[in-house]
Amino acid sequence: MKRCDRPAPRDWVDNAVRLIDADTQRSADTHLLRYPLPADWGVQLYLKDESTHITGSLKHRLARSLFLYSLCNGWITEGTTVVEASSGSTAVSEAYFAKLLGLDFVAVMPAKTSPEKIALIEAQGGRCHLVQNAPDIYTEAARLAAETNGHYMDQFTHAERATDWRGNNNIAESIFEQLALETHPVPEWIVVGAGTGGTSATIGRYIRYKRHATKLAVVDPENSAFYGGYELSDIGYQTGMPSRIEGIGRPRVEPSFLPNVVDTMIEVPDAGSIAAARRASAALGKRVGGSTGTNLWGAFALIADMLAEGRTGSVVTLLCDGGDRYAGTYFNDEWVAGQGLSLAEPEAVLAEFIATGHWSA
Repeated sequence: MKRCDRPAPRDWVDNAVRLIDADTQRSADTHLLRYPLPADWGVQLYLKDESTHITGSLKHRLARSLFLYSLCNGWITEGTTVVEASSGSTAVSEAYFAKLLGLDFVAVMPAKTSPEKIALIEAQGGRCHLVQNAPDIYTEAARLAAETNGHYMDQFTHAERATDWRGNNNIAESIFEQLALETHPVPEWIVVGAGTGGTSATIGRYIRYKRHATKLAVVDPENSAFYGGYELSDIGYQTGMPSRIEGIGRPRVEPSFLPNVVDTMIEVPDAGSIAAARRASAALGKRVGGSTGTNLWGAFALIADMLAEGRTGSVVTLLCDGGDRYAGTYFNDEWVAGQGLSLAEPEAVLAEFIATGHWSA
């Protein structure tokens, strides 16, 4: 009889999982906010406020799941350098968990990432490695991980499988639990953006698992590949172009994106995302990021369809992160003008929608 033993050190990993679970135990769930719409519409719009996580964004959930997934798969052990390809928010959250576990963290990110996000990563003890060509972040992250004998987290591949979509306090389960006592506890639509594809995969699977009638809409900004890939049924579709809306939009269809759990996709102009983020910031009394604006642009369009058809109900979307991270970009008129964008037309569309319920975009 042949036998080959390769015992893996468990004490450090056991403690690492405990530290992450303890951190989760100290945290409350995120709030479900009501967006102010005219009461006589009979439609309620909710935003799941993921900005209240300790690292300030929706990506906190993903980072926690990715670390647990990598630890339990034996990919991260004591002393492992963790490397990630990220446009910002995931890296902020992963830097937090790396620091919690005493690990080095390197974020490979496009050079155009906002200075505010770079500062947040560095404040968590992470190091930022910037590349000029956005599509190069994948290969450069893999190269750095190999060079340091570290682990490339690869959120774009592992996002859809690292989260338990059946429950375990994932974002979908949390949304439905928080809606339980509302007028319309099962929403007509849930609207999310596509960054890794992991959030839409989790929510789409959960809806089917629980047999809810809710439909899933995915919004996509300019230059991103998800909408084109969905429209053409081509998972290999690429634009090769960076997104101006940080946190969502990718130059390729990412492996974690599951188009078959998505009921509709909506392509959103960048000017619309920014205008909606600014309007929502005023309506909610707190600044929200550009990806939240993208979500709301899609949610407003779907609500207008419901009103035109005489239907009542609820719609849920995500407040992905706070807008203070984008003070120098989306909330800076000079930056907007420098991008060749005009907000006049989308602002008019939004004003008409709130006044009449009609969507003219």
